[in-house]
Amino acid sequence: MWPLLALFLALLSPTVLSLELEVLNEWNLLDLNIPYDYGLINNFRPETNVFTGLEITNDRIFLSIPRLWSGVAATLTVIPRHTPPGSSPRLEAYPSWDFHKLGKGQNDSCDGLTSVYRMRQDSCNRLWVLDAGVNLSLEDFQRICPPKLVVFDLATDQVVRTVVFPRQVLRPNSLLANLIIDETAQGTCDSAFVYMADTAAPGMVVYDGARDTAWRIMHPTMFPDPDFSDYTIAGERFTLMDGVVGLAFSPKLSTVYFQPLATDRLFSIPASALRKGPPSQDEELPITLVGKKASQGLGLALDPKDDTIYFSPVRETSVAAWNPVTNQQKLIAYDQDKLQFAAELRWREQDNSVWLLSTRFQKFFRRTLNPQDVNLRIIRISTTPSLQTGLTNNLYF
Repeated sequence: MWPLLALFLALLSPTVLSLELEVLNEWNLLDLNIPYDYGLINNFRPETNVFTGLEITNDRIFLSIPRLWSGVAATLTVIPRHTPPGSSPRLEAYPSWDFHKLGKGQNDSCDGLTSVYRMRQDSCNRLWVLDAGVNLSLEDFQRICPPKLVVFDLATDQVVRTVVFPRQVLRPNSLLANLIIDETAQGTCDSAFVYMADTAAPGMVVYDGARDTAWRIMHPTMFPDPDFSDYTIAGERFTLMDGVVGLAFSPKLSTVYFQPLATDRLFSIPASALRKGPPSQDEELPITLVGKKASQGLGLALDPKDDTIYFSPVRETSVAAWNPVTNQQKLIAYDQDKLQFAAELRWREQDNSVWLLSTRFQKFFRRTLNPQDVNLRIIRISTTPSLQTGLTNNLYF
């Protein structure tokens, strides 16, 4: 086990570090292109719309907006991939507004999307969308529909597969909030394994695409730690007891990394232990404590070329990198304003960069939003060595 991020941020120059942040898009509040004849236009509340999931394709950026509170019009949205730097494009519902209608007589068949936290693209140019099936998860937790995976062909934007999870792998308060697609073990696309984080009923759900079956795995390391249930960001404090949510996968090491939100720890488990099927009652899962961070964090990303893990400790408003093989540690970026609560981190191999969603979630949670401020950003951070001048690696003990 290694200490992952004992930062002495006071020794750093925010001016130098801020050069590493490329703000691609930013919003004071999200703006959706809601049709005038659509029922939710009068109920749309921008102050309750905060994105949590990010996927980048060649021509589009997908953003998920879970229904944490009332007033969310569309839970899966899309914007063009190439827009002017710092622009605030209006979000379009994906694949259409018909998939997002809720209410009496609407989505009663559960064919649409209820609440999406995250989605992932596979090697067949398809988007796997994880629908938690829960409405108002931070108000009164309404189970509207069974959790499911909905797979879209990105060439046609049509549904090509739907997987509804059986009750035996769920719990009454299950909230599936993140996923990994593993195409290394038994084939790609429909044959892939999918590992999913159950945040509110802490555990993981594994789906075997080739056999169309699923099972549940639980372990104390997936539960929140009450000692880390309070978060302080830019002087504002809030409490959230979330279990496992951050996930990253190393194809080279065949290892899944995971972290609850309410903890300062990062854990790992061999992917083979997840793929083998439901564990027996007395079986011990081979889970390893990887290390401790300076504070809690949500998103994880991994560079598969060298297995470097990227994470963002919320209190330090920073992004850091750590390689579990070499123990090399870096501070990638630090910004007290732009890096408030990184809800999602993604590694993009095409440009050797970390993309993230910065959300100022504490202000949404505490109802302290100022609509005149920039509260939501899509940020790109280059990891090109030439851009890391001015950073020091001697920041850890």
